[in-house]
Amino acid sequence: MIKKFPYVYSQLTRHGTTVWYFRRGKTCKRIKAPIGSSKFKEEYIEALTGGAVEASSVVIHKGTLKWLINQYQHSNVFNTLSANSRRNYNGHLKRLIEKRGSLPLHKVTQSFIQNSVDHRSNKVASSVLFLATMRGLYKWAVERNLVKSDPTVGVKTPKLKTKGFATWTIEQIEQFRKYHPIGTKARLAMEMMLFLGLRRSDVMRVGAQHIKDGVFSIQTKKTGTQVTIPIAGTLQKCIEATRCTGEVLLSSPSGKKYASEESFGIWFKNQCKKADLPNQCTAHGLRKAGATIMANAGVSSHELMAMYGWSKLSMAEVYTKEADKKKLSSNAIKALSKSI
Repeated sequence: MIKKFPYVYSQLTRHGTTVWYFRRGKTCKRIKAPIGSSKFKEEYIEALTGGAVEASSVVIHKGTLKWLINQYQHSNVFNTLSANSRRNYNGHLKRLIEKRGSLPLHKVTQSFIQNSVDHRSNKVASSVLFLATMRGLYKWAVERNLVKSDPTVGVKTPKLKTKGFATWTIEQIEQFRKYHPIGTKARLAMEMMLFLGLRRSDVMRVGAQHIKDGVFSIQTKKTGTQVTIPIAGTLQKCIEATRCTGEVLLSSPSGKKYASEESFGIWFKNQCKKADLPNQCTAHGLRKAGATIMANAGVSSHELMAMYGWSKLSMAEVYTKEADKKKLSSNAIKALSKSI
């Protein structure tokens, strides 16, 4: 592999000619242009980012926003992010290069970032993701002394008007169970996400190697956190009753691993439709349901962090504080009833 071009490998053909390939994960693409040429760089960036790049855009001037982004996209820090995060970040970075790539780095100020966020305020989720992208870029840049300060510090985003993915109700869980009996892949998928608190990207990877002596353990794909959880009796029954072949418990209808978390999500969404559940019932909503049920049962914030692999206490407190509100309001009503 060439250090200047990560993921590029040479191969000698039967005719004695050296050819070059871009290989990352399941992606393998031949780079036909001569190595070191501007066309080679163009094809390389296209393979790296997953999109076509104009030839003129390959010219990169040091000290510009485009130069900094290019350095970041070639870094190990960026390329060890999850595929989903890279895809989302690349979308914003590509548009930023197209519009303001030639901007000198000293002109990328807090005001510039705040204005960019405000410009996206009609799409709150987009503004939040844009700021997360820029924070990742500048955290990396500051740590490597490529810039003197982080212009994202103090930048604020508009508040999300929704609470995100809808949380499954107990009734919806039971409705799914009624339609998909124990022994089906759909039932196993639902119980695994509910009892193990896994994201789509993790539940589709679970195999026998992750279970030992009644305990489940896996390193999560998104955060890299090691999660270890005892397997509940309900889930154990589903695992034992479901016929599983291959290296994962939840293989696709063709018997192979799901190609992506999106393809797994589409399959699970179809299982929800078969059970006549509303459109808002998603895989992530099950994860929220499990956290909500446990918080209402008195599970602490730190216990939820261990269960779900969260690195920030604030994530767990979203659920425990809501549960505390219900308990406090219930106690207040009881006190009022006794007083009058």
